[in-house]
Amino acid sequence: MRTTDEVARLDALRQLNLLDTPASESFDRITRMAAQIFGVPVAAVSLTDSDRQWFKSRVGVAEPSMPRADAPCSQVVETAGMVIIPDLATDPVYADSTIGRKGFRFYAGAPLITADGHGLGALCVLGTEPHAATEPEIKALRDLAAMVMAQIEMQHSLGRTDPVTGLPNRLQFFENFDDLARENPGQLRFVALIDLARGDQVDSLIRVLGTNFIDEFVKLAARTVAGLIGTHRTLYHVGETQFALISEPGHSLDSYYAILEAGVKASVVASSARLVTTLTAGIAPVTLGTMRSRDALRAAHSAAQDARNSEGAIGVFSPAMDGPHLRNFDLLRAFGTALEQDDELCLAYQPRIDLATGRCIGAEALLRWCHPTLGDVSPAEFIPVIENTALARATTAFVLDTGLAQVRAWQVAGLRVPLAINISAANLEEEDFALNLQLLLAKHQVPAAMVELELTESAVMADGDNGLARLEALRAIGVRIAIDDFGTGHSSLAYLQRLPAQIIKIDQSFVRGMGEGNARDRILVRTMISLARQLGLQVVAEGVETAAVDAALAAMGCEEAQGYFYARPLAADVFATWYRRFNATPRPAHRAA
Repeated sequence: MRTTDEVARLDALRQLNLLDTPASESFDRITRMAAQIFGVPVAAVSLTDSDRQWFKSRVGVAEPSMPRADAPCSQVVETAGMVIIPDLATDPVYADSTIGRKGFRFYAGAPLITADGHGLGALCVLGTEPHAATEPEIKALRDLAAMVMAQIEMQHSLGRTDPVTGLPNRLQFFENFDDLARENPGQLRFVALIDLARGDQVDSLIRVLGTNFIDEFVKLAARTVAGLIGTHRTLYHVGETQFALISEPGHSLDSYYAILEAGVKASVVASSARLVTTLTAGIAPVTLGTMRSRDALRAAHSAAQDARNSEGAIGVFSPAMDGPHLRNFDLLRAFGTALEQDDELCLAYQPRIDLATGRCIGAEALLRWCHPTLGDVSPAEFIPVIENTALARATTAFVLDTGLAQVRAWQVAGLRVPLAINISAANLEEEDFALNLQLLLAKHQVPAAMVELELTESAVMADGDNGLARLEALRAIGVRIAIDDFGTGHSSLAYLQRLPAQIIKIDQSFVRGMGEGNARDRILVRTMISLARQLGLQVVAEGVETAAVDAALAAMGCEEAQGYFYARPLAADVFATWYRRFNATPRPAHRAA
């Protein structure tokens, strides 16, 4: 039966998360030095488990462990002192032990003791010839053992252990993975990531039940998963609600998938929040030595998110599916740089036409990006990438400043061109957005009535009453408010009635459907125009590409339109020339029905 001290010692050993982890160069350097000082072929950092001596680092030893009963290192732990056996062959305890039968004659071991007095194991050396250790050798072994303990304490205290679960954290995962890759290059392993909940679910739980509930929820999950994988495998706590594993060698994807699937099911059953959270997992097949630790963990995380997005329980990393994510990340980094340059970003201007008179009466500012190596990047690709990041606000600031400067330049040149500019949900979160817009209007000497701000229904609804209040503040300045992509959002009629907007822009998907002879789209467009007019809203149709659609919209009572039928988005100088020529050419006027 274990004594109380032995239980505490084993608990201290396991809390350090050293057992069954890959060899580490930081320990191997010390082990090699010990072997060189004594001139012996074997040295090891030997940790004393309940029934074995497990080698965190070893030189000249093939096996990763040996039975505890046969090991002098166990005696080092039990006595908490140096053990030196000049000749194992004449020692009554170890003459017939495993190491004695293997031909070893000399042993010396220095204890590895924690600050709390718990013996973890020994730094030991083994020789094939009898040897009487000298005082300098003994002192050197003690010093090296102290260096091992300093390394252990440093790893444990300097951000290598998660404070909530006590598990090794992301930094320890990175080190262990890289050590494993150095030791086993070319070996197939699987990195698994278990994600207990979506970010919004965690936020909701914290709001309702507090952070203590999340801590207990994560601790329970850690105990459950650790119990499933056993004491000889390491579980890493790599994110607030995320755990990672590295498979043992010899698994196929199918076999490891089955193991992880069983673990996920058991974790869901045991979860204290299973009804309000969604657990997913990802698996990344990795050939050791071909992928960095950070990339391996990211791949497993990507697979887990793909599973979450597809409502599956477990996802498997696919380089083909990963390509778009990497592309988006590259675009995000490059766009941040582009905002700081003078020659990558510019605005194009798409004319807006009054259907009753056939004249151009304004334009919409559209952001364009020409990257020095990527070339022209489509707004349909880069806008969704940046709109939910910190770059969204800086992007709007660039468009507003550039667009208002152009409006002023046109004014000086004798052209009156009101400008529509898109803003995002992030801009409605800025308390000083209206004030900053006023300052820009004053800076460029542009009347507020010359500016129309466009945003989608979803962007307005994202911040509820706060969003409405910010729109009211913008309208109070004198700018016009337009709801873009109308018909694709989810706002109710009651909510639409509350919006301080003067204009709706019918999404181009409905307008193009009219041109393709889609009767349902024609009915929807007619209904939207009728509804808007009854609410006192002006209507603009996007995506007009044919004369037939142009005429049909006018007949339905639509006031304005834009699209390729009139002109594609134009550079500022080209727009000015086009504007003068277009408005100088008489066009048939439409009469609304």
